[in-house]
Amino acid sequence: MNGTQVAIRTSDLTRRFGHFVAVDHVTLQVWRGEVFGLLGANGAGKTTLIRMLCGLLQPSAGQATVSGFDVATQPEQVKTRIGYMSQQFSLYDTLTVEENIEFYAGIYGLSWSEIRKREAQILTTMELEPYRRSLTADLPLGFKQRLALGCAILHQPPIVFLDEPTSGVDPRARRSFWDLIHGMAANGTTVVVTTHYMEEAEYCHRISVMDEGKVIALGAPGALKEQLGRKTMHDVFLALVSRGAREQATNREN
Repeated sequence: MNGTQVAIRTSDLTRRFGHFVAVDHVTLQVWRGEVFGLLGANGAGKTTLIRMLCGLLQPSAGQATVSGFDVATQPEQVKTRIGYMSQQFSLYDTLTVEENIEFYAGIYGLSWSEIRKREAQILTTMELEPYRRSLTADLPLGFKQRLALGCAILHQPPIVFLDEPTSGVDPRARRSFWDLIHGMAANGTTVVVTTHYMEEAEYCHRISVMDEGKVIALGAPGALKEQLGRKTMHDVFLALVSRGAREQATNREN
């Protein structure tokens, strides 16, 4: 991890839907080569934050830059610098594994020689070679997950956003997927992951714990456990959310 280079920076980033505040004045920095986790329950604001950082959703207030580009005024430049893997894998079930790879490589504007090179790399790295001519619909979920990640990084983006990438995947496949993530980070790629699996926070260099659109804690998993005197990230999360609920109740009473 290169702690001298900022890959993502936000300042009071906010998104409202009518009167509902989905992301509430989020300020954070993510370093180049870092595995950064957005941890929180469903509905905490993780996906909305990711969509703003990907240039897919305009902020209501605040600022954010991704790879040096402003997400509000330069969303198209942002999109050329990132890979994005959504909760629902954007794959075509009626295409084979290699056809999906070639399709997305074409979208990214890669030349035919680049496509062949990157296709071979993805098939090897993601251990998809035995499935290259299999229909995507027939793949086990863990291998669909690998294919979706492979398609997201075909153009070798410096920053990758993974939104709940391991949802519904069995524990062994989840751990294998995290090995791939750490391999990417070791090569300098910045990886931002959203998850509601508390144990996955242990795999991140740093995490941001979100609740009701706010960042309620930020730091390395070990440091947060030590700070709160808890043994697991599950216990850390429960302690943070309970403390937040108590503070909100006190504020309402006052």
